[in-house]
Amino acid sequence: MTQLSVNEIWVYPVKSMVGGAVESCLINELGIVGDRLWAVRDIDNGGIRGAKKLGGLMKLSAQFVNGSEVVEITLPDGSMVRSDDAQANDLVSRAIGANVQLEHLRPASDLDHYRRGAPSSDDMMEELRGVFGRDADEPLPDFSVFPPEVMEFESPPGTYYDCWPLLVMTTSALRSLRQALPDSVIDVRRFRPSLVIDTGEQTGHPEFGWAGKTARLGECEIEFQSPCPRCVMVTRDVGSDIAGDRAVLRHIIRELDQNLGVYAKIIKPGVVTAGDSLRFM
Repeated sequence: MTQLSVNEIWVYPVKSMVGGAVESCLINELGIVGDRLWAVRDIDNGGIRGAKKLGGLMKLSAQFVNGSEVVEITLPDGSMVRSDDAQANDLVSRAIGANVQLEHLRPASDLDHYRRGAPSSDDMMEELRGVFGRDADEPLPDFSVFPPEVMEFESPPGTYYDCWPLLVMTTSALRSLRQALPDSVIDVRRFRPSLVIDTGEQTGHPEFGWAGKTARLGECEIEFQSPCPRCVMVTRDVGSDIAGDRAVLRHIIRELDQNLGVYAKIIKPGVVTAGDSLRFM
């Protein structure tokens, strides 16, 4: 039997911006500590927004400054600005072509902070197809896999996640995508996983079979939820070296039942380190 282990751990200091891999992390009941601690608010339309709406966010990257909660953001031209700089909102707004301001994560009790902003279209089907990047002849996801609170809120209150706190991918899935899409850039940064699990020589997408199972990795225990329906974000430009590519999403929709990776929630908090074994319970 293949020995499964943690291959990569990813932290994204700002929602929808490029993050970075770390050797170790603390996972609490809300997810990886420090992950998506910041986001941007759309000043014109209201609501916390990610790259489903503001695609230019994925051209920016962010990292924490000296272990603090201050983030340094690298803009597409290579210049940098810190979240505590008075010009930060203006510079980020200009970089992505939208009027936004940086927002630090707030308590779950601040419900108004997390409420959805105005839709881009009065036509709900048009709105959903835009968010999920679906052509007219392609199906929308099964929305029953999402927590019910995301119908009212941009993210579950107290977090800046789209729905569940962890998104898990496998080395097999990434290898399978590269084989299926030889003309596309299959880079882990395009898919924004929390954890990448080394699945050895397994083929295809073994994580799809993990839904409903619990597992221990490091000190942490997690419960796998449903496979992750993918949206327009996987088609975006990422950083300066990964071009937008609709072929990636077309493959996911048509060949993978719209899914890539699997969601997970936390059963027992703890420290997880790259190289830790993943063992089903």
